[in-house]
Amino acid sequence: MAWPDPPADPTARSDRSSWNWLLVVPVVVPLLTLLFNSDGPSLAGFPAFYWIQFAFIPLGVACTVVVYLMTRKKG
Repeated sequence: MAWPDPPADPTARSDRSSWNWLLVVPVVVPLLTLLFNSDGPSLAGFPAFYWIQFAFIPLGVACTVVVYLMTRKKG
């Protein structure tokens, strides 16, 4: 079976970018339990488990922003 021909319109958006692999980071990093499998260090009285979970939020936002900026259509 042959691959389909590319779109005739050269300005058509293609979602095939290597930058999209960066979106895997916020999915995989929270699965690495060795990062937060302890009570310490505590931050403002919160055990590491809780504040590290909150730290994953800016990580996900940062990865999403970088992918958006690098893959958006210039123009």
